[in-house]
Amino acid sequence: MKLSRSIPNKFTAILKWFIRSPFLTKLIILAVILVAGWFFTPKFLSSKSKQPQYQTTQAEKGTLTVVVTASGQVSQANSATVDTQASGVVSKVYVENGQKVKTGDKIAEIDLDLVGKQRAAAAWSSYQSAKNSLENARINYYALQSDMLTKWKTFMDTAQSSTYQNADGSSNTTTRQLPQYVSTNDDWLFTEAKYKQQANVISQAQTAVNSNWLSYQQTSSTIYAPISGTVTGLALQIGSVLTAQSNTSGTATSQKIASIQTGAPPVIQVSLTQVDTPKVKVGNKATLTFDAFPGKTFTGKIVSIDSIGSVSSGVTTYPAVIKLDTEVPDIFSNMTASANIITQVKDNVILVPTSAVQTQDGQSFVRVIKNGKIELVNVETSLSSMTQIEITSGLSEGDTLVTGSVSSERSGQQNSNQTRSPFGGGFGPGVFRR
Repeated sequence: MKLSRSIPNKFTAILKWFIRSPFLTKLIILAVILVAGWFFTPKFLSSKSKQPQYQTTQAEKGTLTVVVTASGQVSQANSATVDTQASGVVSKVYVENGQKVKTGDKIAEIDLDLVGKQRAAAAWSSYQSAKNSLENARINYYALQSDMLTKWKTFMDTAQSSTYQNADGSSNTTTRQLPQYVSTNDDWLFTEAKYKQQANVISQAQTAVNSNWLSYQQTSSTIYAPISGTVTGLALQIGSVLTAQSNTSGTATSQKIASIQTGAPPVIQVSLTQVDTPKVKVGNKATLTFDAFPGKTFTGKIVSIDSIGSVSSGVTTYPAVIKLDTEVPDIFSNMTASANIITQVKDNVILVPTSAVQTQDGQSFVRVIKNGKIELVNVETSLSSMTQIEITSGLSEGDTLVTGSVSSERSGQQNSNQTRSPFGGGFGPGVFRR
């Protein structure tokens, strides 16, 4: 009880002394109390403990790879469609998926329905008509050849006669202007021209025969392989029904039966922007990834660039074709792909992260740590990739660069005591080196 009473007594004595003290003494005591309170506040202690911290990296020599990114799909350049205009019931299937076939091999046989028979008969009639036209063209060819040779013999006899040829065998230019000679010469030239023209008629007739035969095959009861390769996507079964297909105008159309894939490497068509197209050249290497194969990367090269391009919704793009270096059986048509096209490669150059380089009024600079201080150093840059940029002057291999500032451990917030550069961004005091 005595101790508890002594504390208030002492406080009362101090208070009485403070009241009786001169005004200046009171002012000094209050100032000391305020300063002491500031120094021991958590805010002050925290600010004293804060030290600037920076994210740093080193300039290093390496290989800079500049790429252009693009996306697209696998085209059908290495496969062909097996289709038919026939309709009816499948009676035989000669092949199965994964089987190799040659051009013209039988794929399946169909018992035609009434529509199928009518289409096949019409196609066969057209084929027969084309064959007859070809035969007539050949008959006319022989007749024109005979007529030409006859007219040529008549002309030669006339030209070599004494009337139109001098005694020394030279041409009599005067008499060869006479109508009889000119007429004989024109008859021969006319038949020769008709004979040569008939050769073109025969070629056209032969093309018509081939076309009509292919049309007949499209409607015939037998389905044939259009190219050599491996059968894929065949779903026909014995007893399957193929219904006749036609467009809105009633013209017969084909329906897909299967596909035949060749051994050629897959081809991917990607779209390039207006900015990227001039950078890409035929022969550029590329790496590709497919949504269907996560974690796998494939290689290829640019084999063509369509410089005409196309416009869609006001955006112009230019198709480029990439051929894979190897055959990949599991890559199918229309799969989506992403490509990194390598446009330039430079070895043994000074590289820094793009985040380390800042630009102000056309001048590039970096922040270099030397002797514990940050110096702003002017640099010259060249090529850049998505993550790195080449430094051609101003830095040496091994220089430590500041890429950004981080928070102190105690505050958890960005250091508010950092000195602000006149070029923007917070960093500690330093020297600008030119």
